Amino acid sequence: MDPLIDDTIPFGEENFGNSGKLTHPYVSFFHLFFRVSAVILYFFGGIFSQSFITLFVLIMLLLSMDFWTVKNITGRIMVGLRWWNYVDDDGVSHWVFESRKGSVQNRINPSEARIFWAGLWSVTAMWVLFFIISFFSINFKWLLLVSIALTLNIANLYGYIKCKNGNQENLGISSMASSFLFQNLGKVRETMSSLNPTPVNSPPNVRPTGIV
Repeated sequence: MDPLIDDTIPFGEENFGNSGKLTHPYVSFFHLFFRVSAVILYFFGGIFSQSFITLFVLIMLLLSMDFWTVKNITGRIMVGLRWWNYVDDDGVSHWVFESRKGSVQNRINPSEARIFWAGLWSVTAMWVLFFIISFFSINFKWLLLVSIALTLNIANLYGYIKCKNGNQENLGISSMASSFLFQNLGKVRETMSSLNPTPVNSPPNVRPTGIV
C-alpha cells in the first residue's frame, strides 16, 4: 500500500525557480510571520497585556499555525522537502522523510532556501535561549510555554534535517532522543487539540498521529 496521497499541488511539481527574485513571496512571508510573531509576542507581550492566560493562548495559536504552515506548506514549496507520520493497519507508527532530488531539487530558489533554513535555525535558537532564561529564573509558568514552543520548533528542524540528509540515522541526535522528541510532540498535540487545524497529508485507510 502506497502511504502517499495526492495533494492539491503534487509534491515535487511545485513551481520552483532559481532567479534572484523570490518565486513564492507569500509563502516566504508566512514561513517567517507566525514564528517571528510568536517570539515578539512572548518578548514584548507584557507591554500590552498583563494577563498570562491571554498571552499564553495567543502565543499557542501562533505556534500552532506556524508548525502546521512550516510542516505542510513552506517546506515542500521552498526547499522541496516533506516529513510526516502515519499509522499502518497493524498499529505501527511510521515516520516518513522525503526529499525531491534531481531536476526538481535544482530548480529550488536559493534565496527562498536561505530564508527557510535561517528561519528554522534562528527562531529555534531563540526559544532555546528563552528556555534557559526561564529555567534559571525559576519562572515555571512561562517554562511550560517555552517548552512547547521549543518542542514544536525542534520537531520541524529535526524533521527537515532528516529529509535533507537522506534520512540518515546519525545526525547528532540519537534514535532514542528522536523517539523522545516525537513522543513529546504527541503530548503537545493533546494540549493544543482545540487550537489545531484539521489534519492533512494523512494516507488513506490509516489513522494520522502527531500534529499535522
